[in-house]
Amino acid sequence: MAKVIEKTGKTIEEAIQAAAAEFGVEENELEVEILEEPSKKFLGLFGGTPAKIRATLKISEPPQIISEVKPVEEEPARVEEEKTPEEKFEPVLEPSPVEEEHSEPAPVDREKIIAAAEKFLQEVFAAMKLEVTIEVEELEDGCVLNLNGKGLGILIGRHGQALDSLQYLLNLAVNRKNEEKIYFTLDVEDYRRRRAEIVTKLAKSVAEKAIKTRKEVKLEPMSRHERKIIHMTLQDNNRVETHSAGEEPYRYVIVTPKRGRR
Repeated sequence: MAKVIEKTGKTIEEAIQAAAAEFGVEENELEVEILEEPSKKFLGLFGGTPAKIRATLKISEPPQIISEVKPVEEEPARVEEEKTPEEKFEPVLEPSPVEEEHSEPAPVDREKIIAAAEKFLQEVFAAMKLEVTIEVEELEDGCVLNLNGKGLGILIGRHGQALDSLQYLLNLAVNRKNEEKIYFTLDVEDYRRRRAEIVTKLAKSVAEKAIKTRKEVKLEPMSRHERKIIHMTLQDNNRVETHSAGEEPYRYVIVTPKRGRR
């Protein structure tokens, strides 16, 4: 029986590398089953979990061989009646073992995926003892789920960090086994639109500060979505330039004045 081991790592690739190192083989010589995807902190309250995989050494099976044809003269003791050239070299097909069918997951329609997303969220809200109504807004490139109810500030968190974490878990849980994937965006009582307006104003204010002081300005860590707002807001400002630095989840934007421009 083939040896099986389980490994964990910050990423799936890191766990696979650890399994390959323990076996002393290349990664492509392993059969890998993903047991757990790595996850980030949930709502900023609980620690994330590492990736976990189960690895098995691949068993090299001899290739299926169509019965080997040997010239009649190589087996003198078994020579029977003379065969025609066509009969001599006619291959005899041996029955091959039934191969395991690897059926690909059937595509799931949008209604079922959205229903699964709503069910996932309602289970989370029930555990948090929150009464939340969900409004669905379907888009060409995804779907926005607007959450409404009382006391939903806990779902937003500081600068939307809790909302981003819940959104990440939702997409991971709903889309991981579906051939058709829908990217879900969560919003709480129009928070993201209001936050986008605040970040846009901040970008313009920081640009003016950088131009006035002729020094770069570092913003506080932001989500990928908010960093994108900063970049897009200032992309047409020919007096400053922007770039991101740092590692997630502490990645931030730096606004730098262009030389020779005031």
